[in-house]
Amino acid sequence: MGGVEEVKSSIAMANEKSHAGIAAIMQAAQQLDEARMTLVNATQGSTHADVNQAQGLLAEALQTLANAQSAIQASISSAEGYASRL
Repeated sequence: MGGVEEVKSSIAMANEKSHAGIAAIMQAAQQLDEARMTLVNATQGSTHADVNQAQGLLAEALQTLANAQSAIQASISSAEGYASRL
């Protein structure tokens, strides 16, 4: 392990990359939500199982992205906490 300043710098870089990952997840989530809404509008009134499954899977994907975003944010907070105690 390097000196304290080197460790802090590396943590800051990791957090910066993590923030970029969150931004990418947010963009992906926006695209998937638009896809979900387009599908909902296109299949309005349909009771076909495939339609329900497709809509449910998109909603599940959105939730998975939200969970990933939360985990990344928690990681950033933990890393910042560690860095502040160095």
